[in-house]
Amino acid sequence: MDRIDATARVEDGAQIGAATTLWQYAHVRAGARIGSECTVGRGVYVGPGAVVGDRCKLQNYALVYEPAVLEDGAFVGPGAVLTNDLNPRAVNPDGTPKSAADWDAVGVWVGRGAAIGARAVCVAPVRIGAWATVAAGAVVVRDVPDYALVAGVPARQIGWVGEAGHRLKEDPAEAGTAWVCPATGTRYTEDAGQLRRAEA
Repeated sequence: MDRIDATARVEDGAQIGAATTLWQYAHVRAGARIGSECTVGRGVYVGPGAVVGDRCKLQNYALVYEPAVLEDGAFVGPGAVLTNDLNPRAVNPDGTPKSAADWDAVGVWVGRGAAIGARAVCVAPVRIGAWATVAAGAVVVRDVPDYALVAGVPARQIGWVGEAGHRLKEDPAEAGTAWVCPATGTRYTEDAGQLRRAEA
């Protein structure tokens, strides 16, 4: 099959990397950049100036508004929205329609390997840390630390996740400072509310 479906629209000036697949009715605006080996699902919108790294997955009907940046390996679930307007209005106070000159776009930054769940909304400007997970339906209004698991409206941290995407288990021998991935056995250490992968 063709990697870019015949119904997908890639505007002049958009850049699409090698081995990236665009499914039906995806729309990539001029000035957007999508890396290599990405999957862009049905009905996805990628705004002008948005940057999507390599090996990212944008599921059906995800909306990635400029100037969003997704680092390599980021996942955006079905129907998720990355916003770009702090004070949204269709018109100015005098009733005239707003134009691009009437507001400053702000973006969402999604770190390497992070995952945004289905129908989650990330309200710019926010930064989603590397390998973090935003639960389905969450509304993110604050920065999310690396490896954090956040859920709810507004989203709050409810745990930690490892690079394999599984919720980490606390090591009872080092409570509050050591965490283990139940799927891979990879260990992580916590210090001052930040998590990092333990040195091998």
